[in-house]
Amino acid sequence: MIRLTAVIGGMVAAITCTLSGQEKSGPPAFEVVSVKPTPSASRDPIGLFTYPGGRIRATNYTLKQLIHDAYDVKDYRILGGPQWLDADRFDVEAKAPASSDASKWTPANFKSPPSAEMRKMMQTLLADRFQLKVHTEERKEKVYALVVAKGGPKLAPPASTTVQPFVSFLSHGLSGRNATTDQLVERLAFILKRPVANRTAIDGHFDFLIDYPPDEAGTDHTVLLLGAIQQLGLKLETESGSVTLTVIDHAEKPSAN
Repeated sequence: MIRLTAVIGGMVAAITCTLSGQEKSGPPAFEVVSVKPTPSASRDPIGLFTYPGGRIRATNYTLKQLIHDAYDVKDYRILGGPQWLDADRFDVEAKAPASSDASKWTPANFKSPPSAEMRKMMQTLLADRFQLKVHTEERKEKVYALVVAKGGPKLAPPASTTVQPFVSFLSHGLSGRNATTDQLVERLAFILKRPVANRTAIDGHFDFLIDYPPDEAGTDHTVLLLGAIQQLGLKLETESGSVTLTVIDHAEKPSAN
């Protein structure tokens, strides 16, 4: 009996270890999660914010924006989904388990993007709470390359090197403050809804303004932008390329908690 008990005890211990190993081998997940519809009277900013201890907070955020951050994919590369994908807004708070590397990660500031592990945790959150299912597709599409135009670049040094580097949207243009050409390329891709490669080989930070007000002919604003970029001594060239798209197969509205 003693030997049998010992054998059974060993079997239980082995099974427990196996189950524990299975749990650890699962996808990374947040330990605490709260998902609620954004109150109609909310004045919280639209954004996803990261904090020490593996904590994230998203306010006034759509499912499309959550997918953007979880999968590190541009909005214009997300296809399909329900009608409320880019309309209904949610407040999300989540905290990584103490055993994770994310719990020991300290972002540079609250606007820093999630770490790679936290993005995986966000993917698990979306699958659990939004029943999200996606797949990727490669498609051949026209892409752009930002290059230096004849005559060279016309980029002014920044008035202040301590200002947070940023390229902001204007009503009919783009404004850069202490910004890099990589940041400019990112904004151009957002407007053009196409990948833009940075082939300028220009390093450093700059102040700039790209102004492309509407004309009497009603020219499409993207066409105006293609011409206005030359104000900086740069130009956009088109070339063939491939684009990886994230396609939404299924999504449901989550129950609030």
